[in-house]
Amino acid sequence: QVQLVESGGGLVQAGGSLRLSCADSGRTFSSYGMGWFRQAPGKERDIVAAINWSGGSTFYPDSVKGRFTISRDNAKNTVYLQMNSLKPEDTAVYYCAATGRTIAAISNEYDYWGHGTQVTVSS
Repeated sequence: QVQLVESGGGLVQAGGSLRLSCADSGRTFSSYGMGWFRQAPGKERDIVAAINWSGGSTFYPDSVKGRFTISRDNAKNTVYLQMNSLKPEDTAVYYCAATGRTIAAISNEYDYWGHGTQVTVSS
């Protein structure tokens, strides 16, 4: 059973940084690809980063490439999202998710979801 809990969200000024964490209380974390998504009010849930089981392969959309970094620590059953140079348009609820695929960029390819953490970037 995969149970994901996000933390680390909050309010930050534009140009600042935040690090999100997502911990899994299950025993199979290292076998899943992981992703971070975000959803702003009235908008679809979009991928912001994905990582394979070992951390050796990652994916970022152009909107966050060079600013966001996904990483994982399988010994701690945790995936991280380091967000730098934050912009007001990064404001959203951020979700982590687990997939049985090697790596995935589409939300319907993910099997388990956390409840989300709010990130607000002020201008």
